[in-house]
Amino acid sequence: MYETVKPLLFKLEPERAHYVAESVLRSANLFPPLLEWLFRNAFVRHPMLKQECFGTTFYNPVGLAAGFDKNATMIAGTKALGFGYTEIGTVTPIRQDGNPKPRLFRHVAQESLQNAMGFNNDGLFLVKKRLETYFPFPIPVGINIGKNKITPEDEALYDYTKLIRELHTFADYMVINISSPNTPGLRDLQNERFIAELFSRAKTLTDKPILLKIAPDMPTTQAVDLTAMAVEKGADGIIATNTTVDYSLVDCPRDSGGISGKVLREKSFEIFDAVAAELYGKTTLISVGGIDSAEEAYRRIGAGASLVQVLSALIFKGPSLVRDINLGLIELLKQDGFSTITEAIGSKR
Repeated sequence: MYETVKPLLFKLEPERAHYVAESVLRSANLFPPLLEWLFRNAFVRHPMLKQECFGTTFYNPVGLAAGFDKNATMIAGTKALGFGYTEIGTVTPIRQDGNPKPRLFRHVAQESLQNAMGFNNDGLFLVKKRLETYFPFPIPVGINIGKNKITPEDEALYDYTKLIRELHTFADYMVINISSPNTPGLRDLQNERFIAELFSRAKTLTDKPILLKIAPDMPTTQAVDLTAMAVEKGADGIIATNTTVDYSLVDCPRDSGGISGKVLREKSFEIFDAVAAELYGKTTLISVGGIDSAEEAYRRIGAGASLVQVLSALIFKGPSLVRDINLGLIELLKQDGFSTITEAIGSKR
């Protein structure tokens, strides 16, 4: 069905197509029978895939990465697509429109996206109101947070601590996003001083798990040192990676924004694998970037990922992708003689 609809969606400007998808998933809330039908057909709930992370049960390891459901409007629809969990955001304290349009571009032949969105979101007040309305959620929910564009670097700590204080009640885990390339100066916060101070303060505000999401564009040694220090200072997990600004990966790139999708696969895996070599067994690791098949998800799990996330692949392969990955993981686990996914995590290290 998606292959029939896809050409029509791809005739739309990418951000408009995203709005159409969001409208469908939001309106699904009004039709519980439709949600139930979608859930029965898409959600894979199998004992081999079930695991406990962050004190919460994940019935399958495939999550929707932050950036799709920026404003917590699609949580029920996300479950209906088969995702075992979702990550909303990035949420900022004050509503912001993001960067000027157009700011989302497809590289169709390479099954990749380039986005320069700039943390466009409804802001803390409205997002919190929605979370209060729909809580408790049908699947685990992570909340990805970032600073406002107008917030100076030396005041960024205030934005993150305010968001943690106001939103932690609704989160199964929270994510510190200092790795997006679309907010000027944000990646400059990927330094030991800021991370150490942020996590030391954050741990006094909540007992919910707080993770750090890193960029794929730093040297692997720097990524390892930074993430190891973050864990030492209280980070409960690492998400690797965000989008890349390596424009050599695509044909005819735009001059701004981060690239995700198939072309990011090896770059993301390289960083994840290096971090996992240091931190596997010491903290929870989530891998994202170029994952578009059960085989790729399984490679990340074997390298040490407890959970994986997809986003761009959903655009190019359609909603059946989530079900296909989960069913494929069950077969791969059986082939290797594992009875549960937890046995496979880190098995290739």
